[in-house]
Amino acid sequence: MVRQLRAEQTRSTIITAAADLFDRRGYESTSLSDIVEHASVTKGALYFHFAAKEDLAHAILEIQSRTARRLATETDSRGHTSLEALMRLTFGITRMSVEDPVLRAGLRLATGGIRPRPPLSHPFTEWLDIVTARLVAAVKEADVHPDIDIDVVAHSLVCFFVGTRVVGRSREPVARQPRRTAEMWNILIRGLVPVTRRARYLSLAARLERELAPV
Repeated sequence: MVRQLRAEQTRSTIITAAADLFDRRGYESTSLSDIVEHASVTKGALYFHFAAKEDLAHAILEIQSRTARRLATETDSRGHTSLEALMRLTFGITRMSVEDPVLRAGLRLATGGIRPRPPLSHPFTEWLDIVTARLVAAVKEADVHPDIDIDVVAHSLVCFFVGTRVVGRSREPVARQPRRTAEMWNILIRGLVPVTRRARYLSLAARLERELAPV
C-alpha cells in the first residue's frame, strides 16, 4: 500500500512538472530530460510511468476532460437554471485554470495540435457537446432567445472562451482571466438573453467574477 501510494505521488509529481513546462514553454520545446529535472525524479521513475512524452500529454488531456465533466455534473446537480449552470461551469474552469498548471497545459496542448487517443474526445468537441446541451435547455427555459442557431452560438461561445484564454496567456497575468470571463458573458448575455431576464444574468456574471477576484 505504501509503495503504491508513493508511486501515485511520483506519477502526479511528474504530470504536474510536465504540465508546468508545457504551459510555459510549449510541448515541442520541452524534453523528457527537462521534465525529469523539473520534477526532481530519476529517468527510471519517469519511464516507469510514461514511455514517451506523448503519454504525458495524453495523461494531461485525460485530467482536463475528467475535470470538465466533473464540474459539469456538479453544476447540473445544484438546481441552477441551464444558463446559470453553463456560466458557473465556465467560471469554474477559469478558476481551476488559474490555480492548476495541468488545466492550463491541457488548453495549450489542445490548441497546439495534440490529438487525444481514442476513446477520449478532443477537448473542444467535448466542450461543444456540453455547451450545446445547456443552450438547448436554456431555450426551453426561456432564458435564451428561441430563434438562435444553437450550433452557431455553441461554436462561437467555445471559440470566445478558448480564444480569450489563449490571447490572455501571452498578454497578461493568468489572474486576469476571471475578469475576461465576466466580460465575455456581459457581451453574450446582451445578445442571447431576453430583456426581461437580462439583469439577473448580468448580476450573476459580476458576482461570479467577484468570487474569483484575487484577495
